[in-house]
Parts: sequence; C-alpha cells; structure tokens
Amino acid sequence: MISFEEFVTARGPALLRFGYLMCGDRHLAEDILQEVLAKVYRRWGRIARAEPPEAYVRRALLHQYLSWRRRRSSTEAVVPAVPESADLAVLAEQVAARDEMWALLATLPRVQRAVLVLRYYLDLPDAEIADLVGCAPATVRVHAFRALGTLRATLSTVTSEARSG
Repeated sequence: MISFEEFVTARGPALLRFGYLMCGDRHLAEDILQEVLAKVYRRWGRIARAEPPEAYVRRALLHQYLSWRRRRSSTEAVVPAVPESADLAVLAEQVAARDEMWALLATLPRVQRAVLVLRYYLDLPDAEIADLVGCAPATVRVHAFRALGTLRATLSTVTSEARSG
C-alpha cells in the first residue's frame, strides 16, 4: 500500500493539472486540491486499500470543484474594484438587519426554524429536509408556509409600529 505522502508526491502534479483544466485558474485549482487532499488524508488507509486511490481523489476533486462553483455562485460577487474601506453606516445597517432576522427566527418553533434554515441556507430540497426532520415532504412545505407567514406578520407589525412611532 502506498503512503499518502508518496501518493501526493507522485500524483500531485497530475491532479493539479486536472484541477486546472476544470477551472482554468491555477490558484483556484491549488485551493480545491488542497481541500480535497485534507479530506482524503483522514481516510487514506481505507481509500488506498478499497480502490485505485487516484480515481477516488480525482472524483473527489471533481465533486469539490462542482460544490465550489455552487457556493461561489451564491455567495461571491465580482466587483470592478475593491473599495478602499467599508462604509460603516451600511455595515451597521447590515448587522442590525441580520440581528433582527436571527431574533425573528428564534421566535419560531424549532421544526419551522430548522425547515427554513435547511431550505434557504443549505438549499436542500423538500425530500431531503423531510428525511432529516423525520416527516413527509408535504409537512415540510406546511412548516415552511407557516414559518414564512409568521415572519411576514411579525415584520409587518414591526414595520407599522416603526412608521407610527
């Protein structure tokens, strides 16, 4: 059985080229390969015995790349120039809005809060949420509907109180 260090030394450049061909950016390919190798290292004994390790690592590299593309498309924004400094007023508003949302989520029952987090934060489909929560997919939709209704009602109450007060 080949050691992890020997494998990385021997096959690392080829895996890096594979990553580069997928994403077209050497630095990104290095980042993705590093993440994959860190994950693979923990299970190296089983991976090296079960199947050809390079095929496993190549598949893991592909999955990491695809996962990175999904994460990047939803969380990163390309801007023409990096701002010199953050606008503290805007930052304070964003923090206040985030804190308000967390406070509103905390008022929901645990299952409704979990359904919203699984659906909108982890972007899981109803079937997976149902499996995790232990209910039917239709029940997941009911929980989400009720939770969003509660949040809307609370937000409209808060907004109307702020306008009148």
